[in-house]
Amino acid sequence: MLSAQHRLRDSADFASTVRGRTSVRSGSPLLVVHTNLTDSRAAQPPRVGLVVSKAVGGAVVRNRTKRRLRHAMRDRVETLPRGLDVVVRANPPAAEADHARLVAELDRLLTRCLTKVRP
Repeated sequence: MLSAQHRLRDSADFASTVRGRTSVRSGSPLLVVHTNLTDSRAAQPPRVGLVVSKAVGGAVVRNRTKRRLRHAMRDRVETLPRGLDVVVRANPPAAEADHARLVAELDRLLTRCLTKVRP
């Protein structure tokens, strides 16, 4: 479980991370990772949001996918820079991927986004 300070909750924050002018995106067939680093949140801890739509599957499949992604992000959130917002969107093949593949893909996409977002 992600602690409250590390959760992205407001739809406006999701929108600014996904569609903002300074946001960076990296994707694959399994996942899409959006990041946004702003000066207004520079001293605050990183926040993470998850998007798992009905296209991924039924409620059981979506919740299992969210739990797997949440667990993976919980282990990585402390390594993220302060002030960073991250939105992880699961594509339908993420439901069928095993945990190791999902985590490897998440690490690869996060690394790619972080290299673009950092000055």
